[in-house]
Amino acid sequence: MLAQGMRRDLEHRAQLLGESLASNVERDMERSNPGILRRTVQQFANREHLAGLAVYDPQGKTLAVASNLQPLIESAPAVVLQSLKEQREISGFVRIGIASLHIYAVPLRKGEEVTGSLAIVHDSGYIKGESLRIWRETFLSALAHVFIIVLLTLVIVRWSIAGPIARTAHWMKALRTGRAVARIKAHDLDLFRPLAREVATFAESLHTARSAAELEARLRESGESTWTADRLAVHIRARLEDSRLFVVSNREPYIHLRRGKSIEVSQPASGLVTALEPVLQACGGTWVAHGSGDGDIDAVDVHDRLPVPPDDPHYTLRRIWLSKEEEQGYYYGFSNEGLWPLCHIAHTRPLFRADDWKHYQ
Repeated sequence: MLAQGMRRDLEHRAQLLGESLASNVERDMERSNPGILRRTVQQFANREHLAGLAVYDPQGKTLAVASNLQPLIESAPAVVLQSLKEQREISGFVRIGIASLHIYAVPLRKGEEVTGSLAIVHDSGYIKGESLRIWRETFLSALAHVFIIVLLTLVIVRWSIAGPIARTAHWMKALRTGRAVARIKAHDLDLFRPLAREVATFAESLHTARSAAELEARLRESGESTWTADRLAVHIRARLEDSRLFVVSNREPYIHLRRGKSIEVSQPASGLVTALEPVLQACGGTWVAHGSGDGDIDAVDVHDRLPVPPDDPHYTLRRIWLSKEEEQGYYYGFSNEGLWPLCHIAHTRPLFRADDWKHYQ
């Protein structure tokens, strides 16, 4: 199960990287400059667990490949050929010589035409070693816990005075939190019987007061439990007073993409957008985000703003433009390789670089 989870995580990271890089590589291919394409591919060499990138034409011929990947992949892998044939993303774990690799192939398009394939190759050999290390550490930790539990059990049996103390502490905690008010049996308290009588009397009074407060809270909540868009707008305006509501994120709620000669607007599948977009629709405000679509710049005004949703505008989308170096530093570098492993992936070491941090700032 652990290895499967690490495999799924690797596939997910490869998919995210592929979705982010595909449009950049497609633009580089349109320039018909092999040097630019090779530089783009080489930028992603020497990353943790990333063996490198390779770009192929529609016939599977190599257009550009990372220098450290050339000894491993001399020709287009089967995953790439299958991706070109079926014109869809293909992911697979393969073994080439003694190397265990994961290859994620993304078709590159120009309009509706497939112009090639981008292969993202990760070194998956670490998964087995990492899995064994985690299992070994888990076993040693469990063994230590068992030893401690056995030792504590012997101490408790040896010193029976700990029994009454533990029972008294548990009973008093139950009284404090309102889970119990009944008096504990006298023979269970031993030395603490005088204290228990006084605490029980106090707890009964506390329980009566807590019950009355909970009843009042339920009656008050029953009249305020229904939230509507109008009520949310009034609530936020009261909280913000004269201030406006701003949302700042990397992901934009609406993206404009070129489809041939036309521009298509779509809403990306994102939990962030799903959570915050209804709030801005109800309350108004401004959403500031990176314009990542290839048609985004054609949809904004001279101030890089546009009203959204397109059919019934309720708030303003403000797009900002980042260079490749800025996007590479703050998003692919600091966010994906630093913050994402730090917050979500316990078995992958975060990678922080000074240059990436400068872009992130």
